[in-house]
Amino acid sequence: MKKILIVLIISIKPYLFFGQEPRAREIGVPFNGVTGVNNSITDVEGVEVGYSTIISGSGENIIGKGPIRTGVTAIFPRGKLNKFSPVYASWYSLNGNGEMTGTTWITESGFLETPIMITNTNSVGVVRDAVLKWYVDVDWYSGKDWWYTYPVVAETYDGFLNDIYGFHIKEKHVLEAINNASGGKIAEGNVGGGTGMMCLGFKGGTGTSSRIVKVDNSNYTVGVIVQSNFGTKKNLTIAGVPVGLELKDTLNHVYNAASKTTRNDGDGSIIVVVATDAPFLPHQLKRLVQRVPLGIGIVGGRGANGSGDIFIAFSTANKKAFNREQITTVKSLSNDLINPFFEATVQAVEEAIVNAMIAAKTMEGINRNKVYALPHDLLIKTLKKYNRLK
Repeated sequence: MKKILIVLIISIKPYLFFGQEPRAREIGVPFNGVTGVNNSITDVEGVEVGYSTIISGSGENIIGKGPIRTGVTAIFPRGKLNKFSPVYASWYSLNGNGEMTGTTWITESGFLETPIMITNTNSVGVVRDAVLKWYVDVDWYSGKDWWYTYPVVAETYDGFLNDIYGFHIKEKHVLEAINNASGGKIAEGNVGGGTGMMCLGFKGGTGTSSRIVKVDNSNYTVGVIVQSNFGTKKNLTIAGVPVGLELKDTLNHVYNAASKTTRNDGDGSIIVVVATDAPFLPHQLKRLVQRVPLGIGIVGGRGANGSGDIFIAFSTANKKAFNREQITTVKSLSNDLINPFFEATVQAVEEAIVNAMIAAKTMEGINRNKVYALPHDLLIKTLKKYNRLK
């Protein structure tokens, strides 16, 4: 008797099978645009992202001991093994109540010469110093004696959940984020610099997304990563639906300690990094990065007075553009072809922020302050109410 082999193929959502947190599209949230393979900034060839995440302790805040809810994120435009490999770049600030070091030289030179690091507000200095030391240890400049270097380090504030004045970020955490940097799929939510962040009334953090842009017969990628810590709940909008208003009485922050600082509604920050493999020059990247606030506005950002909304964009094209000694020849897309890249940037920023919120989990921090995750079931119910769920 012949044996018959029957193969049964069952379609299972990967996050259900592997225990991963779903992403916004996986629970049905509709977005415009075509994503890259991983729907991540790492879809731009060469880009690598790494994290160091510190979650420790509970209960009353004892400065210097915790609880700790913080971390570091590292982004390498051409991968950490390529060492000194500058890329054309530009930056923009919607509201400047925040920090991103090294940006004045980017304005002057048009080049980003270092990785981009993101952490909490009080750890910018130690991260910058650790990166400089790392340059020395790995011979970042390949034996050449450069007399200056300006690491790019950005921040958002996690002091609602984290012992931020305990200064828990150390050199080892910076090195961990750097050493963990890789391409492919990357984690979102309560990871890296985004560990202790809040967003639009719920738990925020790290999120990413990408878009494919076709020009003539060529495909280009625009990728985004955000450290999202901004906004007020009433403005939260997802897929055009006023989710924040619908959930205004649901799972509000729990604040169990008298504040030592004045924090107004809407205070916070967002750092956005935009990467592309399209051949744009610095002035074109400036145009691209200026579109970031449109994506933030779609989900409810308003650039509040107490918010540090700072963004940077770079292009991995024109690999031989940087040369101190010789004239170089570079390629550039026409300004008349740039509109689809504006659209892609806006779309990717919007989705990256929502991805950060979808992936984030409820977190209790210092003094048992608690920030709730955006509840997926209530979000789905709300989107269905407005006929926006696919």
